[in-house]
Amino acid sequence: MMDFANLNLKHFNTRVEDGVGLLEINRPPANAHNLEVLQELDHAIMAIRFDESVKVVIFTSALPKFFSAGFDITVLRDASPEYVGLSSQFSKEVMMKIQSTRKIFIAAINGHCMGGGLELAMACDLRFSTDDARVKLGMPEISLGLIPGEGGTQMLGRLVGKSKALYLMITGETFDPSRALELGIVDKLFQQDELMPETLAFAKKLAQGPALAIGFNKLALNEALDLPMGSALAFERELQNQALASQDAKEGSTAFTEKRAPKFTGH
Repeated sequence: MMDFANLNLKHFNTRVEDGVGLLEINRPPANAHNLEVLQELDHAIMAIRFDESVKVVIFTSALPKFFSAGFDITVLRDASPEYVGLSSQFSKEVMMKIQSTRKIFIAAINGHCMGGGLELAMACDLRFSTDDARVKLGMPEISLGLIPGEGGTQMLGRLVGKSKALYLMITGETFDPSRALELGIVDKLFQQDELMPETLAFAKKLAQGPALAIGFNKLALNEALDLPMGSALAFERELQNQALASQDAKEGSTAFTEKRAPKFTGH
């Protein structure tokens, strides 16, 4: 499998900087995605999984005004319902692949983030956004007589709670990044020119940490939070046992005893 930095995709730019994989969607004019884009994203995620030089991922846009306008409306207009339905199903599978990958994905929302674009952002583990009040986020599918069909009903409900999610979905209300922060959809706001530097600095710091344990924290939440408590604790126990046996755990305790900064390798 090719390394992440050299994928040479049509609709994404990829590079690696100090352990951080930068994945930029680049499909003018508004980064609307179709099946081809989703297939490339799926390919990129698989490369990320196997590329040991990538510890953390930043998912952002190469365009100045749009993170993503969502699913390409021309496909909805021109393709058969079966084709659109199968594309939607594949999109859900790609979203779940992000959530089951042991590496942290950070969405850096640098422009309008609507519908399927917001679903892509919500599939990531963290969401950092510009504080520009002109930027709009939302789930406007109701205006097309549809529901958020790329995992949005479930991801939004888990982020903001059932009643708030239902309100946002049935009204199609759009909101600015400050409101998204209040709702819990985004985690941090930065000025537009500071968004990428701050996100990259955070990601680089995370990439220097114990990647195995960081990934296990992600999986403990994503894979077990909806399980019965006993099953969830058993899942946590197995992850903890693997972490305890890791080189990073040994390095962490040794560094603590020796009163020095640990040098983690992710193993």
